[in-house]
Amino acid sequence: MVKLGVNIDHVATIREARKTYEPSPVEAARECVKAGCDSIVCHLREDRRHMRDADVIHLRRAITNLNLEMSAAKEIVDFACKIKPDQATLVPEKRQEITTEGGLDVKRNEARIRRVIARLQKNGIAVSLFINPSREQIDASLRVGAAIIEFHTGEYANASDAGARRRQFDILKRAAAYALGKGLKVNAGHGLNYRNVKAVARIKGINELNIGHSIVSRAIFTGIGRAVKDMIGIIR
Repeated sequence: MVKLGVNIDHVATIREARKTYEPSPVEAARECVKAGCDSIVCHLREDRRHMRDADVIHLRRAITNLNLEMSAAKEIVDFACKIKPDQATLVPEKRQEITTEGGLDVKRNEARIRRVIARLQKNGIAVSLFINPSREQIDASLRVGAAIIEFHTGEYANASDAGARRRQFDILKRAAAYALGKGLKVNAGHGLNYRNVKAVARIKGINELNIGHSIVSRAIFTGIGRAVKDMIGIIR
């Protein structure tokens, strides 16, 4: 059964629009868990544009399965080792980007990523690498000691037409089969929504889909619990 991780960053984005105390990411996380999601995902960016340190600390206390998306910056790694999320997902990060624009280039940064993974794992944190669905990045992920990868599905989600979408889907499908054959756990996420998620959920061996913006967007109209249940209904 495919799991659902709900990214609640954009609950904090709404709060930060007014620099106030609501809506609460922790309350949103509790409602998502109550609705049946399997994990809560949040990204502590270096510029703190949405989630704050205190948010992550409170989430760690309130949630039993917390996945912290993070860069490999020393400050963020230090913070993760202190609060010990259940999982850390290493992602690339650029200050000027609106959202994460692609996968982590593990092949080009093997030494640094290997050190970060070892440190996180030493602190009892499972580590996932957010990568593009390519064999070279899968192989590099194995070399640095990762046991979990998450495919960046943005190229599939943002495809300009049905033909391009099919090609990107085939890339995801082949990459998943290759990674599973190497013994990796395979997750996926980025740009997935209520219209395009079903095909990805049907890829053999996909463990978890991590989805945020689409669920928070629907929650404006339905409430977050209903939005989560609707997504679970589609992927399962």
